[in-house]
Amino acid sequence: MSPARGAARAGDGGAAERAARILVVDDEVISRDNLALALARQGHETVTAGGGEEALELLQGADFDLILTDLMMEGMDGLALLKAAKERHPDIEIVVITGYPTVDTAVEAMRAGAYDYLAKPYRLDEARLLVHKALEKRRLRLEVARLREQLKDRTLPVPLLGEAPCMRELKGTIARIAPSDVTVLILGETGTGKEVAARMVHLFSRRSEARFLAINCGAFNEELLESELFGHEQGAFSGATRQKKGLFEAAEGGTLFLDEVGEMSLAMQVKLLRAVQERTIRRVGGTADIPVDVRLVAATNKNLRTEVEAGRFRQDLYFRLNVLVLDMPPLAQRLEDLPLLAHFFAEKAARESGRPAPRVSAEVLDILSRYAFPGNVRELQNIIERAAVFCTGDEILPVHLSPELLEAPRHLVRAGERQPMTLEECEREQIEWTLAHVDGNRTVAARLLGIDRASLWRKMKRFGLQADG
Repeated sequence: MSPARGAARAGDGGAAERAARILVVDDEVISRDNLALALARQGHETVTAGGGEEALELLQGADFDLILTDLMMEGMDGLALLKAAKERHPDIEIVVITGYPTVDTAVEAMRAGAYDYLAKPYRLDEARLLVHKALEKRRLRLEVARLREQLKDRTLPVPLLGEAPCMRELKGTIARIAPSDVTVLILGETGTGKEVAARMVHLFSRRSEARFLAINCGAFNEELLESELFGHEQGAFSGATRQKKGLFEAAEGGTLFLDEVGEMSLAMQVKLLRAVQERTIRRVGGTADIPVDVRLVAATNKNLRTEVEAGRFRQDLYFRLNVLVLDMPPLAQRLEDLPLLAHFFAEKAARESGRPAPRVSAEVLDILSRYAFPGNVRELQNIIERAAVFCTGDEILPVHLSPELLEAPRHLVRAGERQPMTLEECEREQIEWTLAHVDGNRTVAARLLGIDRASLWRKMKRFGLQADG
């Protein structure tokens, strides 16, 4: 059989995921071209090869995100191709295609590094779903690796992760405003990553080579906060045995982040306003005005406009801080970022403990997607770090979560509000959601749900659900 090679990029079928470059390998022309065309209609670029040797040649001259290869081929078979491709390109995802009599070989392929396998005969929607999952795994892994590389040379402890539309817009806004030198006000709930956003503003600014210093204004009383910000002279108060520079001076040429600025007393707000207006500070107990060159980034979880109306925050200071505003979205509004965040925190926890990084199971992600996250991303990080401690294998499972979190299905988040739901209702909704996302294919749905097809049929009958096939 002569090998066929082709490339297609179609616009007649919208894809919900980002376009990828996919290599389809099969010595059966019709099967190969049908699969390539189906994936091209989703917006992917597909390249075909008629055997393992030809596929390896293509891999030498181009980068691919995913390979789909038949196992039983003349010459170099799919298993040999898998091992050779993984040796040369460890990050590439590979899905093997096999006939029913060779399931054992498919299992061997997965042990050799294949993402999963398709059993012939398969439905195109089943193939599309598996391709989507494989590409999502690759995207998450590459994103985590990219961020890890950035963290080696940056002072960002946790990057501003997220591909939800609101997060892409936020990161784009940061990139636009960072080069300017004006004051930034960051608004958002506790745990949404306000300090991370402030660090990003600093890193993308012309001040990135200088220091980034942060202080939580709500953690100090008025006297201590004044000393921390402006410094003090020797003998300024009891215990001031030597002169001390404040954060305004220590951050010279860099960025000063004032977290929870809404917690400042009115008296401290007056002193901060003077520093912002005059770009000078006066140490506690001192008489000299000291010029400072600092970019201010402030953050609060309060509505400062309401605080101004209530007389708890100075209007003139509010106008000085409210120049460029960043709104941090709560995690409940971007649950599509849960897999990326969870996998990143699992890898971070494993790296800090010197252990291999565990995977976050689909069951855990499903439980997390039903949780309200009052503590936002910070709470998610704590949840995953705790689970990683109790995880002794290579996958974080529901048993590794806290008992309180396992009650989360009773507090589903839908359209931003909580609604009580029984465990049986949760199970019905999960089955209904899975069936809808695989076009009613019971075989694929059962595999995703982790149950056999007969059990799925019984549950569907009990819940009054219908599906094709």
